Amino acid sequence: MSADNSSAPSPGEPIDPELAEAVDSAFDGVVLDESGEVLDAGAGPVDQAGGDLAPAAEADRLRAEAAQASEDLARARADLYNLQQEYQGFVRRSREAAAGHREAGQAAVVEALIPVLDEIALADEHGDLTGPFATTAGKLEQVLADRFGLTRFGAVGEPFDPTVHEALMATESSEVSEPSIMLVLQPGYRLGERVLRAARVQVANPA
Repeated sequence: MSADNSSAPSPGEPIDPELAEAVDSAFDGVVLDESGEVLDAGAGPVDQAGGDLAPAAEADRLRAEAAQASEDLARARADLYNLQQEYQGFVRRSREAAAGHREAGQAAVVEALIPVLDEIALADEHGDLTGPFATTAGKLEQVLADRFGLTRFGAVGEPFDPTVHEALMATESSEVSEPSIMLVLQPGYRLGERVLRAARVQVANPA
């Protein structure tokens, strides 16, 4: 029995447009090479073995991008390190400056009180430091000592030290073997390790 070809169009019969469109759409994206082999249009050029024609070029591109990314990361890390160092330096300088300002402020306050302390020492020397005035003076000196580290120095018999003593007068004496303080005219004051005022003294030199 022969196949029924009644549904096939005769050579002269026009093709159904819907059928032609369906056939065309079925082959969308399909590319044939010269030998009639089907190529995937979205896969890009291939060689005769069906492989990618440019794997080496793609690998080189990826290596270049990786190298650039690595270089950018190294630069970013270096910039971050430099920024951290600058910040730490700024913090250190700020702390040092704050400490310096604090010490300078303390010294300015205590120096302003030195004339008052001189009056207290003079009153004590003459026996006038009594009663409530003595109590107040003692508290003032105690606060300055405890809060600021203020100390009074300079006493008769101490060796003369030109770095902390200021000689206003000098005599000779056979009772000393080295320059020594014979009389304290004004005591010296030290704030921590800083000399606010040298002790003003009379010096006795060996005869």
